[in-house]
Amino acid sequence: MTERQNDSAVGRLYGVGVGPGDPSLITVRAAELIGRADVIAYHCARHGRSHARAIAERYLTGRQVEERLMYPVTVESTDHPGGYRGALDDFYQEASERLAAHLDAGRTVVVLAEGDPLFYGSYQHMHKRLAHRYPTEVVPGVTSISAAAARLGTPLVEAEEVLTIIPGTLPEEELTARLAATDSAVVMKLGRTFPTVRRALERSGRLAEARYVERATMDGERTGRLAEIDADSVPYFSVAVVPSRVAALDSEGQPFEALSAPELPDGEAPLGEVVVVGTGPAGPLWLTPEARGALANATDLVGYTTYLDRVPVRAGQVRHGSDNKVEGVRAEFALELARRGRRVAVVSSGDPGVFAMATAVLEAACEDPYRDVAVRVLPGMTAAHAAASRAGAPLGHDYAVISLSDRLKPWEVIARRLRAAAEADLVLALYNPGSKSRTTQVGSARDLLLEYRDPATPVVLARDVGGPTERVRTVALADLDPADVDMRTLLLIGSTQTQWVQRGEERDVVWTPRRYPEA
Repeated sequence: MTERQNDSAVGRLYGVGVGPGDPSLITVRAAELIGRADVIAYHCARHGRSHARAIAERYLTGRQVEERLMYPVTVESTDHPGGYRGALDDFYQEASERLAAHLDAGRTVVVLAEGDPLFYGSYQHMHKRLAHRYPTEVVPGVTSISAAAARLGTPLVEAEEVLTIIPGTLPEEELTARLAATDSAVVMKLGRTFPTVRRALERSGRLAEARYVERATMDGERTGRLAEIDADSVPYFSVAVVPSRVAALDSEGQPFEALSAPELPDGEAPLGEVVVVGTGPAGPLWLTPEARGALANATDLVGYTTYLDRVPVRAGQVRHGSDNKVEGVRAEFALELARRGRRVAVVSSGDPGVFAMATAVLEAACEDPYRDVAVRVLPGMTAAHAAASRAGAPLGHDYAVISLSDRLKPWEVIARRLRAAAEADLVLALYNPGSKSRTTQVGSARDLLLEYRDPATPVVLARDVGGPTERVRTVALADLDPADVDMRTLLLIGSTQTQWVQRGEERDVVWTPRRYPEA
């Protein structure tokens, strides 16, 4: 508290939330302060009308001084030398000094704010300029979000769901990403942004869920499905609501082992969708917004149990876990669920198109009876890129990706590809290098590559990148020990140009220049 705040002669500043529109939703504390205030201040556009004052009018005494803080601009252009932002900054400074004069004179000043004062409210600009100078109290109010949910009679969030509040003024791509990534959402500030918001809802797959609320608790209130709203009729005082998914998800389903229903005649059931989702190499920090949205939107999750365990449990979703060696069966199971109208997410680690589930699903989807089932593949951070980021930039030039697993292809094919990549002087990213049942591949690959690479060539061993037991280190190719490599390890082997440098006290960094010396 500053010296002025301790001075009993100065007045007190109150930022008072008056709620979404209905005067009866003003809190008792807010009503008391409004009635006792010496000065009532409120923001308004150049037409002079204030929604906040209209809400609070029944609590005014007629004896208060009213300070109408009229914006010089709202959405139109301005010839202010600082542009739109400069015009508003000057206005906020001038308005705060008008209020400061009352406070210096010992008057109590109440600044009215629709909804809550610190939630997208004009009051906050006064607060930032005055709260450190004078005794201040903020009185919370019912937000338009709470009012909209109440008028819809629909839960916003349940259990572990996440609510995202988004201004409709964001670019369409950003709106789409945010909507795709969250469980529930409220988009504020519609009006002229409504067409963009509607497109973002459609692109993110959320349009069917979205609800529209206009002037909640006010005269002229309107609610409905957002997809049915005419854009030309949408005012600023409206919001888009994507409510809780928990109640919307059908909780019926069968475990992976139990699917045995008879074939369905054509047209008997609506077709659903299969989305093959790449979850990255580890936890939620590696998920793209699109992948996060697909996982949240699914009625069923299908995948290797270890990978399913990385996805948060959501009420209403059915999880079908299985062993890692039944990719084809898993793919057909997911397609059969979708054929029966389910929204299925097939969970794949890394990128689903890189030694993962996308191929198995598409192979099955190209056969009867699944040709008409919609299939999408959503990319994820693949292990090679995650490992490279930890080491530095070893994949900075041309590189090849090869799996050392000979379970699905003979070692002769692997050796031929290793030799071709080595002769081409490509950096190598080696997936599936070893396991309990495959112990010779790493040593064989090392010996083959030593025919083409210097023994000092850097090899990055990256294990469990992004996970709790992550370990990334670099060794010389000649020192690569197969005993240090398991199924959770990825190898990055440098080209003749790859650099391995010690930077001060930091760990080693490995990088491959983008230019060859002779270029």
